Amino acid sequence: MKEGTHYEGPERRTMPLSDDQIEAIAERAAERALEKVYEQIGRSVVKKALWIVGVGSLTLLAWLGGSGKIP
Repeated sequence: MKEGTHYEGPERRTMPLSDDQIEAIAERAAERALEKVYEQIGRSVVKKALWIVGVGSLTLLAWLGGSGKIP
């Protein structure tokens, strides 16, 4: 198409979405967003738990090493 001309062919757009279709799409989007939020929260909790376990392990090793229990 040349610049400044308009499409003159058959209508290619689909009919507008109904309210029920829009509601279904919105519900799916909200569910997916909530799943992603829960996933991020879960990752954060696991990461913090692993940090605590790591720090506790190092503290235990340092204490055992300092008290002569580990050769």
